Amino acid sequence: MKRSSVNAKKVLILGAGLVAKPLVRYLLGHNFNVVMLTRTVSKAENMIACCSEAEIPLRRDHPMGEAHSVDVTTDFDKLNTYIPNADVVISLLPYTYHPKVAELCIKYKKHLVTTSYVSEPMKSLDSQAKAAGIIILNEIGLDPGIDHMSAMKIIHDVQNKGGEIKAFNSYCGGLPAPEANTNPWGYKFSWSPRGVVLAAKNKARYLKEGKEVNIAGEHLFDDYATITIDKLATFEAYPNRDSIPYIEKYGIPTTETMARWTLRYPSWCKTWKIIKEIGLLDEAELNLDSITYRKLLSEKLNVKLELDVRQKFEWLGLFNDELLPVKKASYLDVFAERLLEKLQYLASERDMIVLHHEFIAEYKKGSLGFNAQAQYRQEKITSTLIDFGIPNGDSAMSRTVSLPAAIGTKLILENRISLRGVCIPVMPEIYEPVLDELEEIGIVFKESKEQI
Repeated sequence: MKRSSVNAKKVLILGAGLVAKPLVRYLLGHNFNVVMLTRTVSKAENMIACCSEAEIPLRRDHPMGEAHSVDVTTDFDKLNTYIPNADVVISLLPYTYHPKVAELCIKYKKHLVTTSYVSEPMKSLDSQAKAAGIIILNEIGLDPGIDHMSAMKIIHDVQNKGGEIKAFNSYCGGLPAPEANTNPWGYKFSWSPRGVVLAAKNKARYLKEGKEVNIAGEHLFDDYATITIDKLATFEAYPNRDSIPYIEKYGIPTTETMARWTLRYPSWCKTWKIIKEIGLLDEAELNLDSITYRKLLSEKLNVKLELDVRQKFEWLGLFNDELLPVKKASYLDVFAERLLEKLQYLASERDMIVLHHEFIAEYKKGSLGFNAQAQYRQEKITSTLIDFGIPNGDSAMSRTVSLPAAIGTKLILENRISLRGVCIPVMPEIYEPVLDELEEIGIVFKESKEQI
């Protein structure tokens, strides 16, 4: 039976992971047709079941939503059947698939939205996307996404007053709310577990007081600082990928500091430094038939470990005589799966998003609002978002990642975005309406300014 409304625009969603539900519910609630493709079709069907919080939770379908079982890892060509019938495609697939999806969107002249970073293969498609008359809107989630948009709002405000940005540090983390921080790791999964583990292998680069700092992947967790945010908690902050390109992307060539940081609860960096050093992130496939955790990891863990780190491994059960659930996998696979099994939220627990910006803005004499006797003045600007998940409902991570993408998709469908090519949401045309709508649904920044 055909479920879609003939007159409504159609959105094709690829994937049905941890953050997809608010996105699906938003689009159905705004009367768009939604088609979901995923390996586990029951997950997508459950998301389609209700289009708003007000609807009866036991409803099993929705007249404008449908789900189909498609595994893009083995049958990517099936997308040629679905993309031509869509107005906008949203890819929630692993980021490595995005360029291939983008090529099909260019072929069929369909807009594409992702929440992932712009990779070099994606960036290379910019001129083709422009020629096809489509926008490929990336980095419209939380981090990247809301961080860009909230930063650009402040940057443009400073520049419109004649000021310059001299320093910018941005911090972001998805963590258990304080009362839900109940395990030795100080962490629970609200997004892709493999993504969290693989991110530990990243290298990093940032600008600090005019000097470029390069951090090799093996030293990522050596370079961290502590920061207390909004009297909420003290966190560790370690570098998040390559911050240098954002000097140009944000249009702040005058800045002497540009650094993006990931937030975690204390002892995270020490623990993950050891995890990397002992080889738990190795990706070579192993034969694990009839192997126990203790046997597999005895060599790795038979080193002198600090007591608190050893207790973390023991809590995970890595010293147990339990048989591994797979016959072939890598150390990384086994470790990531065990983390996922143990670091879960209870339905009644809340996760927490913390996004915090710190700017130093400089205003020279004669700029708007400057009436001091000195030749220039400096101002510290902070902007902080703290958002909590809903017990027995949506996580803060799923809301803050997927709702910006949903709103961006709506803007495209309503022809309110004229930009074309490979884009990120750093233009007022995108970030102003998205931030305004996020504020209406309770995702709000608190800002403060002080002269320094």
